[in-house]
This record gives sequence, structure tokens and C-alpha cells, in this order.
Amino acid sequence: MGDLTALTGDYTIDPAHSSIGFTVRHAMVTNVRGSFPEHEGTLHLDGADPSRSTASIDVTIASVDTGKPDRDAHLRSADFFDAETHPTMAFRSTSAERVDDDNYRITGDLTIKDVTRPITIDLELGGSATDVYGSERVGFEGRAELLRSDWGLTWNAALETGGVMVSDKVKLTFDISAVKNKD
Repeated sequence: MGDLTALTGDYTIDPAHSSIGFTVRHAMVTNVRGSFPEHEGTLHLDGADPSRSTASIDVTIASVDTGKPDRDAHLRSADFFDAETHPTMAFRSTSAERVDDDNYRITGDLTIKDVTRPITIDLELGGSATDVYGSERVGFEGRAELLRSDWGLTWNAALETGGVMVSDKVKLTFDISAVKNKD
């Protein structure tokens, strides 16, 4: 996209047009996908110096949705996220870098339950536009991988055929649309 100076400013993530998803291997044979539809956050973009950009996102754990109410209830339970005690998962950036024209890397602290660890997210700038309401928008697609055990999410069950019910590796996906704050 070349010169990004025009994108400089503060933005609010639009949860109605954004998604935070995850994929985890189930029973060692298939993928289960889910999302956290309730989230909010802010971005500060510095188009002249992307390393000065920041992101802050809070995710409501109880909103977890895999399409199966029983599985969602289990994920909200103390076996996994313990949503009653720890209702929010939080990301706070600590550094950002421009990799090339449309690709960025943001590193930050991810807090799940009472554990905070660093995570790096690869982002692709999807573009920017003025929407039908006259608001300036910017979009990013992102991905990251983590080991859920690093955050104390260790529940599992052994399979008769060997292996485990739920993989340790979790793939995260982000489709973020953010609206520039009006001065």
C-alpha cells in the first residue's frame, strides 16, 4: 500500500464486522473451529512509523461459540477457561513492525486466566476505505499459533487408540475491521 501516513490515528475495533477465531485438533483426526464473538478493542496506527503502533483487545470468554452448546459450556468451565472466575482474555501489544508492504507483525502479552505470556501475531493489511456513513475504516487479517498448555489450559482425555482428545496447539485467526475515531 506504500505510504500509510493517512492511516495514522486512533481506531475502535468494530465487533459487528470483526471476528476472533480458533481451530484445534479434535481426537487427532479433525479440526474443531470456534470463535469469540464478544470482544472490544482499540488500535493506534502510526503510518509513518509502524513500530509505534499499538493494539489492545479484550475478549469475553463466556461468548465462546463452537456451534455445540455442550462443548461451549465445557470450554467455559473450570476445566478450560473458568469464565466465571476469569471472564476476560486480554491482549496488550508490546511491539509492532512492518515486514513488507502489506504485512506486519505485532507482539504482545496475552492473558488467559491468571497467566500472561508473549504471543506474536502476523497481520496482513486488508485495506482502508471510507464507509457509507463517512467513517474511515481499516482492515487486517491475522494469524498466530500457541500451545494452550503455556496458559495452564491442560484438560485432556486419552484416546483408546493412543493420542489425546484435544491438541495442545491452537491456531488463532483474526479478521479485524476498525473505525477511525473522530477528533
